[in-house]
This record gives sequence, C-alpha cells and structure tokens, in this order.
Amino acid sequence: MATYEWQPLERNYDLEFQRKSLVPEAALSHPLKSITVTDVKTDKRGTQVKKKSEDVKSSGFVDPLSMGPLATSFEGSDPLSQIASQGISQAPRGTRTKSENGLDETFEPWSTKKAGILTKYTTSEKLSITTSFLSSADKEKMVIKTHASTTVSDKVRNRLEQLDDFEEGSVQEMLNLSQQDYVKRIEELNQQLITAWENDQRVKALKIVIQSAKLLSDVSVIQFYPSKFVLITDILDTFGRLVYDRLKEKAVYVPTGSGVARPLPDNFTPDMVSEGAKETCRNWFFKIASIRELIPRFYVEVAILKCYSFLNAGEYNEALSRLADMIRGIGDPLVAIYARCYLSRVGILVAPQIRDHLMPCFDDFLSTYSQVQSDTVQNTLAVQKVEMPKYLTLFSPALDWLLQCLANKSSEKTLMEVLQKSKKHCNSALLLNSIISAFKPEFVAVRAVQFTEMIKECEETGFPKHFLYRTLGLCLVMADPPEDQQLAVLNEVWKTVMKLKNPGDYIGCSEIWIEYVVKHFGKKEVNKILADIIKHMTPDRAFEDYYPQLQSVVTKILARLHDFSVLFSIEKFLPFIDMFQKDSVKVEVCKNIMEVFVKYQLEPTNDPVIINALMFICKTMHDSVNALTLDDERKMISNLISGFICNISFGRDFEQQLSFYVECRASFSNLDQVLVQLIQNVNNLSMETRRVVKGNHSRKTGNFVRACAAYCFITIPSLQSPMAQLQLYLLSGQCALLNQCYSQADAFFKALISLIPDIPKVLKVEGKTRSTEPLLVEHIYNFLSTLLIVPDNPDAGVLYLLRGLLNIIQNYTWEPQSDAKVLVYTRVLALLSAMGQDSYIYHADRVDANDSMYGSDPKFLNEIKTMCSTLVEEVLNHLKMLAQSGMHKRQSVIALELFQTIIAHGDIREQSLFSLAAKLWGLAQKQGELDTKTMVRSLNGVKSKATSTSIREYSELASKLPLESRT
Repeated sequence: MATYEWQPLERNYDLEFQRKSLVPEAALSHPLKSITVTDVKTDKRGTQVKKKSEDVKSSGFVDPLSMGPLATSFEGSDPLSQIASQGISQAPRGTRTKSENGLDETFEPWSTKKAGILTKYTTSEKLSITTSFLSSADKEKMVIKTHASTTVSDKVRNRLEQLDDFEEGSVQEMLNLSQQDYVKRIEELNQQLITAWENDQRVKALKIVIQSAKLLSDVSVIQFYPSKFVLITDILDTFGRLVYDRLKEKAVYVPTGSGVARPLPDNFTPDMVSEGAKETCRNWFFKIASIRELIPRFYVEVAILKCYSFLNAGEYNEALSRLADMIRGIGDPLVAIYARCYLSRVGILVAPQIRDHLMPCFDDFLSTYSQVQSDTVQNTLAVQKVEMPKYLTLFSPALDWLLQCLANKSSEKTLMEVLQKSKKHCNSALLLNSIISAFKPEFVAVRAVQFTEMIKECEETGFPKHFLYRTLGLCLVMADPPEDQQLAVLNEVWKTVMKLKNPGDYIGCSEIWIEYVVKHFGKKEVNKILADIIKHMTPDRAFEDYYPQLQSVVTKILARLHDFSVLFSIEKFLPFIDMFQKDSVKVEVCKNIMEVFVKYQLEPTNDPVIINALMFICKTMHDSVNALTLDDERKMISNLISGFICNISFGRDFEQQLSFYVECRASFSNLDQVLVQLIQNVNNLSMETRRVVKGNHSRKTGNFVRACAAYCFITIPSLQSPMAQLQLYLLSGQCALLNQCYSQADAFFKALISLIPDIPKVLKVEGKTRSTEPLLVEHIYNFLSTLLIVPDNPDAGVLYLLRGLLNIIQNYTWEPQSDAKVLVYTRVLALLSAMGQDSYIYHADRVDANDSMYGSDPKFLNEIKTMCSTLVEEVLNHLKMLAQSGMHKRQSVIALELFQTIIAHGDIREQSLFSLAAKLWGLAQKQGELDTKTMVRSLNGVKSKATSTSIREYSELASKLPLESRT
C-alpha cells in the first residue's frame, strides 16, 4: 500500500467567515402581522367576484393558529377548546352539571360518602341474612303457572301468589356470617337481581329487592347498620334503575306531524308517554303497594320513585310527602333516620327543586329523638354491649345527609330555624355537630362565637363535645369568622381542648385548629399550640400512635407558612419534628418540609438558622437511603437536597460558599446526584470568581480557584457512574483552564484519559440496556475540541495529551461491528489540521495555546504531519479489512468520511492527497451502498470549495469525480 503524506490546508478563518456570512435584508413585514386575503371566485355567469376576508386588527400581532386552515376546520376556536367542547356535548345521557342538578357546588354526593361509611362502621360479630332460593319443583310450578295463565288478570294474580309464597315462608336464614361473607352475599344478591332481570324474571327480581329491603329492619348487630344500609341501598338503586330504563325503553312516542315512533328524549314530559307505558308504570306501583310489611314497601317504592315522571307532573311532591309520613310508622329511631336519609337521597336526585318533605322529616326526627333513651333501645344496647357514645355516632351519616339536603340552596334563615328547633326540642351535641357540618361554612363562621356558646350549653348525651369543636374548626378553616371574633373563638375552644385527657381526642381537635391558628395569627400563637401538643403527646410516648395526625399538623403549617425564617424561628417546631421517632415517618415529614422549601423559596438565602435546620432535615433524608432504597425514592431525595443546595448563597463571600459545599459533601456522600450538583456548583463558583476579577487573578483569587479545582478533583472519583466522572473531569478541566490553573487542568484531562478503559460496555437507562460507545465517542469529540486550546506542558513533550488519548483509543476494546475508532481518527485528523494553522480558530481568554507557544515551528508542524500520516494509514488499513470481510456498507461510509475530511482539512495540492481523495470517492460509490443524495451533497461541497478558493485542484478534482446514480 502506498504511503500518503498529510498536508494540512492553510486556512484564513476571518475570510471564510466573511464568505459564509449572509447579507442582512430589512424585514418589510412581520410574519405574524395581520393580512388581508382577496378571494377571487367566478359566479354562474362567468363574472369574477372579489371578496376580501375580514381584516384582523390593523396593528399588533395575532395568534398564528387563528388564521389559515386550522381556523377554518375548527371554526375560529383553537383545537383543544373545540375538542373539550365536543367532549362536554358528548357526555353520557342523563348526566347533568351541578348547577343543572340544582345542587350547591359544595354539595357532597352520596357516592363520595359511601367508602367512608363502609370503612368506619365495621364489626367482628356474626351476622345473619334471610334469603330465598327456588327449588327445582318451585321453578317447574312457576313455569307451569306461567304457561297456563292466558289473560292479563291471571298473570297479575299469578305474580301476586308468587309474592305471597315468598312472604309466607319460602325463605331460609343464613346464620353466623362474618362481615366479609355478609358483604359477599349482598354482592351476590345484587348480581342475582341483574341476572333475573336480564332473563325477564321480573317477579324473582322483585322478590330479591323485597328480601334485601327487609334486612334494613334488622338491628341485631347495630354497629354494622350504617354499612348494611349502604350495601342494601345499592341493590335498591340498581332495581330502580332497571325499572326506569325498562319503562323508558317501552314508552316510545310519535311526534306531532310524524308517523314514526321514536324513543323518549331525556327531558320528556308525561304527556309524551304512551298509555301502555303508563299502565305498566302503575302496575309496578300497585305491586309494591301490595307488599305487607312497611319497611320493604317503603324502600322499594322509594327505589322506583323516578318512575313517577312517566305519570303526572305533580306526582313527585305528593309522593315525597306521603312517603315522609310513612316513616312515622317505623319505631326504631336508628332505622327511621336511615329511612329518611334514603328518601332525601333519592328525592334530591329525581326532584332537587322539591323541598317540602325535608323539614317535616327533620321535625319528625326531633320529635322522636327522645326514643334513644327508651327501654327498648337501652336493652338492645345492653345485650350487644354497645355504649351510648358509640350508638349515637351511628346516627351521624344519615343525619348529616338529611341536613345537607335541607341546607342545599338554603339561606341563613333556614339555619336559624333549624337552630331554634334544635335548641327547643333536642339540644343534642349529635344534632349540633351535623348542623355545623351541613350548612355553608360562611353561615357558621359569621356566628362563630354563638356556636361556641351553643357547644358549651348543649347536652352531650354520650356524644363527646370534642367532635363538635373539630367540626367547627373545619368550618372556620374554610371560612373566616369576623376579625374581632377570631381570638375570642380560639380562646374559648382551646380552654376546652387543652383539658382533654385522651391523646386521640386531643390530637383530633389540634390537627384541625392548628390551621386556623396559622391562618389568622403569628408565630407566637403557633408556638404555644405546638408546645401544648408536645406536652399532651409526650407522656407514655403517646405520639407513636398518632403519627398521621402529627403529620397533618406539619402539613397544615407548611401549607400556610412559606417564610422559613419565620418557621424555624418558632421555638417548638424542631422539637415537634423530633416527636417523629419512626424513621420512615420522619423521612416523609422531612420530604414534605423540603418540597415546600424548594417550591416557595424564590430567592437564595444565607440565614444560618434556615441552613442549620435544613441541613439537619436533609441529613435525616440522606441517612435513610440504603441498598434497598428504590431508585425513584433515591432520585426524589437527591432532587430535594440539590434544591436546598442551590437555594443557599452567601453572595460575594465565595470562601464561605465553598466551606458550605465542603460541609455538604461530607453530609451527603452517598448520593451521586447530590455530589454531581456540588461539583457543578463549585465549578460555577470558580467561574463566578473569574467573572468578578475579569480574568485577572490575584494571589488570593488564584489560590481560591485552585482550591475549587482541588475540591472537584477529590470529589469526582467518589461518584459511582463512570460516565458522570468522564463528563465532570472534562467540565472541571475546562473551568480550571479558563482560570489559568494549568497543572490542575492537566490533572483533570489525564484523569479523563485514564478513565476511558474503565468505561463499562453497557449502561442501564430506565430499565433498558444501552451501549455506552455512542456516549463515549461523543465525550471524546468534545475533549478533542478542548485540546485545541490546551497548551503543551514543556516538561511532557509535544502534544502529550493527544498522544496519550490516541494510545488509549488504539488499545480500547471497541464493539465488534463498530467503526467508532476510525471515526474518532478522522476527527483527530481535523484537530491536527487545525493545530497546524498559524492562528487557531478559537482560544480561551488569557490562555496561550500552542499557536502562540510554538509559533509555527517546523519541528512542531512536522510532528503534526507525521501523526496525521499515521492516522491516515490506520484508516486505510481498516478499509482494507472491511473489504476483505465483505462489509461494503461500512466501508463506503468510512471512505466517504475520510474523503470529506480531506476536502475540508487537507491540502489536495499535495499529489498523494489528491490521488487518495479520488480513490476514496470511487470506493464510496463502488458497491452502491450510499444513497445518491448524500453523494450529490458531497460533490456539491467540492464544487463550492472550487468557487470559493483560488486552489484550482478543487475544480480538477470535481471534474474527476463521477456520480453514479442508482436505480
């Protein structure tokens, strides 16, 4: 193989920049400025009609999406708004917004309450359920009867007989069920109901509903009753929906002027319903009216209450009032209040505008509330060993719902009426608690002092008053009481709360009222409350049982108090944090604090109180990280600590800043991400020092930037990631070089070169294995760009860093099917060609590169030529190996890469380079592996060189480069 001698092309960079720079042209119009479009159309007579589109504002700019095809297709609105509006218009049928439903925005739907009830009201007692299963004989008898019945009256009588059979004993009782088994059985009943309905077994479906409703008269396991009510009413709701949907499907109507029957619209009126559908609807109500027992008859009728919309417009009002009166026949006060709850729940859904039945329901509750002290109830509680406070809490869900319906869209007048009636007939803590939670917080807040007095005067009757103070606190957090009442309310409430002996009762109130204190008062009052909480929760280590409530206290303080200088000046705040003795909980609290700090600390701080407190908190988070910590958790903690570090600034006191970073390195040594952040910050610190002194370092600043470099050099090896080390060695070396720390920069670059053999072949990124070779090549390219401005060490020889890098690259084990090594060699050729210029294309400020040091010394230039020739030989040997292996695609790519390097950086006036370029062009096209567009662009590059320079060899070369097109 012939030897090719490399000759770098002599370049005038200033002239090249001038030739490549574009001539600026004045912009006559802004692309976003409004325009007028004239649309020319031809009418039927052949006359051209000009129509101008409407001008947008004559001055200023408009949204580019408001013009053109997007505006046309979306009718002037932007695509997202259009899609959103379509989404709203395509909402499921029957759904209505809160305003359309006639409900307050704060009205809490039943669906959100269900989960809380099921979670709270549980039991370990055994339960029983009465159920009905048809035997094979019963099924056969039912089938025979059905076939034998030919008239409508026979069918009705047959179905009523089946209902009678059920009521007279075709039932069986399942005893000793656990709560889990009971819930499972109820779910089976619900599914059985749907299956029976789908199989057109209407009587069986009604039987299931009746037997389910009967369960609501059973109070044998009284503490489970609220949950049982939720489960059973789900079955009733399913039945009501099935009946309504069936009637609506059957009730087709014929619009006026049309002979085609259509389904009923969602907003139908009774006069649109056919007589047949009305008759079927009445039959359902007649069947239900024939149920003998009051409770199932009431519940099943309420379940299909919506079906009254098929009959007459005024049926709802009459039916709701009648059903409210029926409840008076239920003797058990607990069963009765839940019946009123169900009536108001269904009523608010089907007829939210009708309220006439709600106040009578409330009045009836007041009249019968004294029954909770009756012998019957007391005996039931004694048998089941249920205490009165526990029993009274069973009323809360139903009473809360009834009062919420009563308070919906109501005025303050309604609140005053309810309070007067309550005080007169039933001055109960239970009732007052429900009133406070039901009515708008604004109504309660205006009368905050009045409510504290009422709480003090009401009868506990087993319902502890601390529940009332908790509920009142929730209202006053959402709505502010009058300013002159705020302190009086707090004093009155806290006098009672601080006397609570039970830690659970105490912290239940405190976690609510702390938000009120933070919202309306200063750090002095907050400190007093925290001190009181510590005092109550420390004895017998009671705090260990109430970590969630204590966390809630911290969260509520942080939600309102974002000034950390004030927060940490609260004397008892950190002692309060110390109560979190469980590591996992303490870490969560620390994370909450740091999240708020990172989010709301807009300006860097150097407050020693904040720094010391947050160092303690960050150290707690850091120390919780171990080998078992999940990557996401590790990343989150690292981000928070990094956020803390970046928010600490000592201004121009750079030495103090560096001391802080040294302390952080010692404290957070186990988190790579934090160490990377520290190294970056220290490099920024050295560059900021350079900016301040404008590059003219004194002895003091010179020592300081060397100390920064030493910090980085010591810290980088402690990182676990070799790729991070590689990147930071390069970055830190660049910073050291810019600060004229030559020996430190050399040390960084040597470390970088030495690290390359230790780079792993693969890297896991987000769970996927990825080769590190592309990343390594990218870093090497970056390093080569830096080497142009790095002056040689007089004691180390010419281009010693580059020689060391080439030795490492030569011996590095590259991937088997990779050409990365020779691609790097082509970039080194470009670098060496740039080093052979009289003046380099770029420099580091106040740093003399090799162009100044060697001054185009012939020995230096010969050394460059020798290295280049060696690299060319290496690339050509690689091309020969690829040809022998039949890897023509890779051979074409490398050949074209070397060709382009010669054109850009070599002097083709050297005959050997001219000849080599022509051969490489032929080799690149030989197998037809490269696309024509790439070859055309390369050829155009040569022609461009020919026109922009005075070197005639470019024109000669271009004429000798054939372009073979591929079909």
